[in-house]
Amino acid sequence: MFNNIPIFTDKRNAVLERCHSDPTTRLRLKLDVYYRCVDRANGAMLTVDGKDMIMMSSNEYLGLSQHPKVIEAAKRALDEWGSSACGSRLANGTRRYHVELEEEIAEFLGKEACHISAAGYLACMSSISSLAQRGDALIVDKSIHSALWDGVNLSAATVERFAHEDMNSLKRLLQELDPAQPKVIVVDGVYSMEGHIASVPELVELAKEFDCFLVVDDAHGFGILGDQGRGTVNHYGLTDEVDVIVGSFSKSLSSVGGFIAGDKAVIEYLRTTCRQIIFSAGIPPASVASARAALKVIQDEPEIHQKLWSNTRYLRRILDDLGVDYWDSPTPAIPIVVGNKDKCFRVWQALWKEGIFSVMSVSPGVPVGKDLIRCAVSALHTKEHLDKFGDALKIAMKKAGLQPKKKAIAA
Repeated sequence: MFNNIPIFTDKRNAVLERCHSDPTTRLRLKLDVYYRCVDRANGAMLTVDGKDMIMMSSNEYLGLSQHPKVIEAAKRALDEWGSSACGSRLANGTRRYHVELEEEIAEFLGKEACHISAAGYLACMSSISSLAQRGDALIVDKSIHSALWDGVNLSAATVERFAHEDMNSLKRLLQELDPAQPKVIVVDGVYSMEGHIASVPELVELAKEFDCFLVVDDAHGFGILGDQGRGTVNHYGLTDEVDVIVGSFSKSLSSVGGFIAGDKAVIEYLRTTCRQIIFSAGIPPASVASARAALKVIQDEPEIHQKLWSNTRYLRRILDDLGVDYWDSPTPAIPIVVGNKDKCFRVWQALWKEGIFSVMSVSPGVPVGKDLIRCAVSALHTKEHLDKFGDALKIAMKKAGLQPKKKAIAA
């Protein structure tokens, strides 16, 4: 029955042709900037094609992926539970380790309940796609993460965007909407590209005034800000005023997975109605165990946070001395703002030659004219690492023809 099916052909259908000819893909392959193969990782150092490099773009803020307690917990989980639950929690059953981590995160954040997912991306999508429905209004900061945007697009709700961190823009939008219309405000706690911290007090005030449900994606604030790393909402002392907190395990907790935390009624509703939760496989035992161990470490070893913030302040001083525009990021997520795609590539290329592993973010990933090198500080970095990065950046800026930012003159 298969005799007439051709095995090899030069003819391409429209979809294959699109894959072969896509200009963005061709440019990415030509520049060879992304998906570089790392042969070895040791702390803040990587080996790529036999070359030792300093990692300056990882989201491993607290440096726990190789912490002995985290590794040991993952090994024990593999021995006890095997590699996977091999299916969704609805079909194959919630495992005890799922419940234990959910209870610990809920308690840590000060929320009634929590649901953990196999990826932070899934958690973000889940938090929006089922909570906001057709006829509702989703009011979102233009700079929210792509995972939230995908949840927004799946929800079928009416979407309203406000200018990044512009509370006046948000208020004007809310004033124009029907007071009776269900409304959901969606923001990041820490914006990973800009490094900015969301104005949660103003957001809470507006949410109350206009009767809005408030969702904060705290992937880059969880483990970093607040008491012992309880996140952006805790940082402002407003845990009870935010309806849902979403986060990721792949940053501060050095694992894989994500969570949604909020009232028990919200979590149970999502478990009942959300397709991303119902049909996705449960997070593997080793990932849960490593996240649980990391959560305990960040509470038991405050020196890790101290090292992270010491490194962040140190790098900011280096950047200030170089006259680098980093949008005054107050967090360990620090952009090196170049503002031109070609120059951004030249900066990235020069940094690579100097042994710095970084990530280039250009339009459409960031707005046109906001092209940048996305950097992140880790507790794993030493001052020597950061000094070498500063030296490499000085060389890269010169090669790209970038002028230092003018320093403000005191009055």
